[in-house]
Amino acid sequence: MVQHARTLGAAALALGLALLGLQPPGAAASPRSTPQESAPVAFTDPPTGSSALSDLGATGGWKVLSSATATQSGAAISTPGFATAKWLSVANDGGGAPGTEINALLQNGGCPDVFYSTTMKGCYGQLTAVGPDTLARFAVPWWYRTDFASPPAGRSARLVLNGVIGAADVWVNGTEVATAATVTGGYAQHVLDITKLLRPGGNSLAIELHPNDPNSMLTLDDVDWTQIPPDNNTGIQFPVQLQSGGPLIDGNAHVLQDTSADLKSSRLTVKTDVTNTTGSPQTGTVTATVTPPGGGAPITVSSPVTVAANSTATVVFDPAGYPRLALTAPKIWWPYQLGGQPLYTLATTVSQGGATLGSTSSTFGIRTVDSRLTGPSAAAPDGVRAFAVDGTPLVIRGGGWDPDLFLRYDPADTAQQIGLLKAMGINMVRLEGHFMPADWFRQMDAAGILVNAGYQCCDFWEATSYTPAEQSLYQLTAQSVGTALRDHPSVFSFQWSDNAPTATQESLALNGFRAADLDVPFVASAEYKSSPKLGSSGEKEGPYDWVPPNYWYDTSHFDPKDATRTNAGGAWGFDSEQGSGNTVPTLDSIGRFLSPAEQAALWQRPTAAQYHDNYEGTGHTGYAFGTNYNLDQAIDHRYGTPTSLPQYVEEAQLQNYESVRAQFEAFIDHSTNTAAPATGTIYWQLNKGWPSMLWSLYNNDGDQAGAFFGAQRANRPLHALYALDTGTVTLDNLTGAVQSGLTVEAKVYDTAGRLLDDRTSPTRSLASQQVANAVLRPSVPTTAHTVYFVELLLRQNGTLVDRNTYWNSTTPDVTDWSRTIGQPQAVMSSYADLKALAQLPAATVRTTAKSTAQAGPNGADRLLTVTVTNTSGTPAVGFFLRADLRRGTAAGAELPGDNEVRSAIWGDDDVTLWPGESETLTASYRSADLRGAVPVVSLAGANTARTDTVAAG
Repeated sequence: MVQHARTLGAAALALGLALLGLQPPGAAASPRSTPQESAPVAFTDPPTGSSALSDLGATGGWKVLSSATATQSGAAISTPGFATAKWLSVANDGGGAPGTEINALLQNGGCPDVFYSTTMKGCYGQLTAVGPDTLARFAVPWWYRTDFASPPAGRSARLVLNGVIGAADVWVNGTEVATAATVTGGYAQHVLDITKLLRPGGNSLAIELHPNDPNSMLTLDDVDWTQIPPDNNTGIQFPVQLQSGGPLIDGNAHVLQDTSADLKSSRLTVKTDVTNTTGSPQTGTVTATVTPPGGGAPITVSSPVTVAANSTATVVFDPAGYPRLALTAPKIWWPYQLGGQPLYTLATTVSQGGATLGSTSSTFGIRTVDSRLTGPSAAAPDGVRAFAVDGTPLVIRGGGWDPDLFLRYDPADTAQQIGLLKAMGINMVRLEGHFMPADWFRQMDAAGILVNAGYQCCDFWEATSYTPAEQSLYQLTAQSVGTALRDHPSVFSFQWSDNAPTATQESLALNGFRAADLDVPFVASAEYKSSPKLGSSGEKEGPYDWVPPNYWYDTSHFDPKDATRTNAGGAWGFDSEQGSGNTVPTLDSIGRFLSPAEQAALWQRPTAAQYHDNYEGTGHTGYAFGTNYNLDQAIDHRYGTPTSLPQYVEEAQLQNYESVRAQFEAFIDHSTNTAAPATGTIYWQLNKGWPSMLWSLYNNDGDQAGAFFGAQRANRPLHALYALDTGTVTLDNLTGAVQSGLTVEAKVYDTAGRLLDDRTSPTRSLASQQVANAVLRPSVPTTAHTVYFVELLLRQNGTLVDRNTYWNSTTPDVTDWSRTIGQPQAVMSSYADLKALAQLPAATVRTTAKSTAQAGPNGADRLLTVTVTNTSGTPAVGFFLRADLRRGTAAGAELPGDNEVRSAIWGDDDVTLWPGESETLTASYRSADLRGAVPVVSLAGANTARTDTVAAG
């Protein structure tokens, strides 16, 4: 076969660039460095969406101090002119909020390199259980104080708190306006009328934050995901706002849509509230304008309104009264792999006597979401949860989101992570109890990434008995959350967590969501449970620790006595959270957050408590994830006990790659099953809010290790996979269009590089989202203890678009199912024998690289193109070849220290090539991150020497 037919072609390059959001253009551990590549920047105040709303602290910031030092009364602290020279000065973050107590300390230079090693523990102490804060520094209230100007005379003023983490006493100008008994709830909006308290010369707000206790408050925590923030995240995560205006204020504007199943029409209903701030009836005119994407002809409707004194009226524009709101051929919002993300704009105004009194502006997308139970089976007697967006059934391939450990929000960080998500082919993000600022949802809308929002597990959210006040707060939270989510087309479902709601909780929440007009499928639980109104969830959870790749293909093992189907994690049904445990970053990333002693323990002491896993210590059975023990045992048995940190990291990359790839591929492969089809897998977790080795597909520094590229390979738009249960090849088309002219070639090699089998499928086409099983069956070795490779080459009209390589053993992983079912990790009878990979003959490769101008995610302005060719004169595979972009010199040398360009987002990497084969890798990056250096590409593999190549251009 001619060489060019075995080189990754233009079509594959285009697919790789699409993963990066682009169009085709014409070692040793690193020294410690800070987690960010650039200095902190001042954030622009985010839009509030209303002329009546402004974020407090946006210009003058906040002053923050512990009550242990600020011992004065609330009346004194909230008096204008109170001296705060010695308080901590705090600026709003990118979401418009002052943040947590530790954020205040960090903004003032406290605890440098807080995420390095155990620095955080040394600075602030350690919490080892979810619950009340037991650290003296944070077990007392803290004060948040800011000054603000009065609105013009005659206008009302309301203080809007969009949730507090903890509970708050609120003071304005020396007067207490609300107490901690009322102002609590991490996501509940509290509105306080402060009109009569304002002064012409300026005003002061003081908020006394009482410590968060997630076991007794409807707030948040990190469960077992990370170390517990020492301040328990006590603080203010969302903007504190001033609403002012009058005599009429326009607000709460939103759109309801009734879109036909064929997407050819959509009936829009616009709602907006008009509030009369005076003591007498007021009449005005409400106008609403819907502007199509791309500047189409706007639709404007208006209506007079009369509002009684000190009350609010809802104005409704519906197609029955305003036929122009019945759209034909609407522009449809799609998940990014299926189509575009057009967004409509809704603008409303209220006027009186020809003068505009106030306005709002927001965006929305037109799309449909359907959810149902399908494929009942013995394991899933009610069926399994399935979703369709815009009438297209999807295999959900998602991940669980973790915000910054201290809840600091940065829009650029979100943009960078979206670039990583799309590069991996992830189509959904799950928010378990950690709702994000408005900008986060706007970016998900624009990116076309689906969002599954929901409540948190394992704390007060799952209490079964609430006081009347707590019940009111539960419903208020639902209404507040529903209001925040309803106009975002990315939000396609909402669910409870481990436990289904009680009948009371369910009614309260659904009442709140109904009041907010949140219209998405609601799911009763992340486990196989049900609730009185919502019925069966059709979902399951687990596993959470190491399982072998072939585990994911199992469909027959579950505990019939466990109706929740927890930890029956094989590829059937919808699994709301699951993964194979620890994910080890690259050496570059490890050097940024682990001390030398911790690096030594990483490969020498599997039972060592890993501070950067979580707080659970040395346990490694059941639900204890404080060590890397189970991952390490598998590495030792499968690949061989490492004798150095680099070897450990290399073997961990291999193991993470194959496990993560198998998880996603198995769910795609089994999506065609009739009984309990695989409908979705949510990797637990997607990311982490600090440097971690537990449950993440990429590290918080953007590090893309084996787990990242395993997910990326499995979720490629056009893909061939080797099903580990049947030994056959499956093809899938995850794009939004029919793909034709497809063939797949399967090659089987031994470790010496000899070709053992070579066969090609007939040409075929695949519809959008179609999965074709058993299109080919390679002949593989059967002799015990034999390691072999299976290389799949997917071509479209003769051009290579996907290469997927497996390294397997005829001595397979064998799970002891009798001891595994119900457990969050596998208990193994025996492990696959892959040790022969350590004895591969050396291969030689050639690398060329160029850098060209090309816009990409998060301000990227360069596209790196790297072509790797196996030039070995003997049949030696170039195994697991990894490229990285580094700061270097014109001579091709790497600069000393941490030289990796961390803004790079790779469209492919960790590739395997046989002699004569080439693959072209791409990465977007920001040229400013070179810091004036020359772009140099390092390339290394499991059996190749490391080389450096200057990227020309």
